Amino acid sequence: MHHRLTQSMVVAMVAAATVAAGAAPATAGTTQISGTGVFDTTGACGPPPAGYEDFADYPPIVMTGSLEGCWYTDVQTVRDNGAPSGVYLERGEEVFVGSLNGGPVGTFATTYLFSSRWSPDVSSGTEVRGRCQHPIATGSGTGGFAGATGRLDFKDDVVTGTYNWRGHITT
Repeated sequence: MHHRLTQSMVVAMVAAATVAAGAAPATAGTTQISGTGVFDTTGACGPPPAGYEDFADYPPIVMTGSLEGCWYTDVQTVRDNGAPSGVYLERGEEVFVGSLNGGPVGTFATTYLFSSRWSPDVSSGTEVRGRCQHPIATGSGTGGFAGATGRLDFKDDVVTGTYNWRGHITT
């Protein structure tokens, strides 16, 4: 039996497939991850790894949770809108050194976009809220992260000074 598909039937099928795909993990090897991070105030992380010497614009972040290790940052562009808006935007690259759920140690790099609001502005105020997106750079993984893809999203806890993060990684 042959069925003739109308344009509206095709649109409906594509829409249904898109919704179904959005609800499922991207691949069988995808792991949902989460945890917290804090600036390294004890020197536990040491300097950035070889090849990433410029990734020291902030103190490293000690990551705990699904990822255990150290996170290093290289700021590349800044946009500070100042008072009265207090909006601050930043772009750059990062590298993580550590492990996923206690597995083999490795590294991966990300690009990031950070957006925040300050009262009254970043140069003289306090952070009101902040968040950033960190897609893993294709082909950047080594060791336990060889071939890794995915994304992490950070949300600043401005009261405690911690970074709550979550996302997914495929290895």
